[in-house]
Parts: sequence; structure tokens; C-alpha cells
Amino acid sequence: MQKYNTLFIIILMLAFSACQKEYAKLETAQNVNLNKYVGKWYEIASIPQRFQKGCTCTTAEYIKKDGYIEVINKCINEDENGELETAKGKAFLASDSSNSKLQVQFFWPFKGDYWIVELGDNYEYAAVGAPSREYLWILSRKPSLEKATYDVLLGKLANKGFPITELQKTDQSCSTDK
Repeated sequence: MQKYNTLFIIILMLAFSACQKEYAKLETAQNVNLNKYVGKWYEIASIPQRFQKGCTCTTAEYIKKDGYIEVINKCINEDENGELETAKGKAFLASDSSNSKLQVQFFWPFKGDYWIVELGDNYEYAAVGAPSREYLWILSRKPSLEKATYDVLLGKLANKGFPITELQKTDQSCSTDK
């Protein structure tokens, strides 16, 4: 678990430094209702990151608190003998966001961008990324997402400049409910 937390810290430092650069404008979802957004999400696909190396059955749970959103990320780490790994953090709203731009913090004082760039009408799926387009997660309320929905979402993300060819699907054949 220490390895998982250390990698989170490193990636957040990189994300923090990336915030200092100028990127092409990235449109985000409009008027996100955080009461609908919170809850459990399953990772369907992501651009691989070092801090998630070996992770399968990745989930994220968001819990609304007073002034922030608690973030609980879990995965089964196949590189660590199938151990359940958990990383906890906090997400804070950016001031100009219509609730779609957040800053997530797993280790003080570093924060990374968490921008909701696509969102299903019924909050059944979401795509989360950053202005650098180096990070991208496709999330679903269920362990799978219909192929047609996934394909349409990929088209929208490609139009926003994300390198969708780098996406890797996440194995959701196990459970982090331990």
C-alpha cells in the first residue's frame, strides 16, 4: 500500500507542475449536480498511470462532506499478490467550474486536476481528465459500459484532443468490496 500512496504523490506532483503550462481549452460537463455525482464508480478504461500499475477492478467512491468531497480509490493490485489497495483523498471545487472542475488531493500540499469532461444525462457514465490530456478515466456506475455508449464517448473524447488510442480497458471481473 505504501508503494501505491507514494506513486499517487508522484503523479500529483506531476499534475501540479502541469497546471503551470498553457493547454488548448478543454470543455467540461455543464452544471454537474454533485448530489447525483457522488457514490461508487467503476473504472472502465484509463490512460495507464504509474500509480495504478498492476491495478484491476478499480473503483472510486465519492462522498460529499462539508466543504469537500471524500475520495476513496480502490483496486486489486495483481503486482502485489492480488492485495486490495486503497487511497483516500479529498476533492475541492474550483471556483469557475459549474461543479465540473475539481482539484483532488491525496497528499498535502499537492493537488491535481480532476475535470469532468463528459457526463451521461442520467449520471450513468463519466469521463474525467485534465487540461494536459495526459490523464483520462472512463467511469461507469456499473462494472461494464455498453459498447455503443463507449464508442460514442470515445468519439467525443477524441474531438476534445484526448489520445484515445492510449486507453486501456480495466478488468472488472473481481471485486474491491472487501
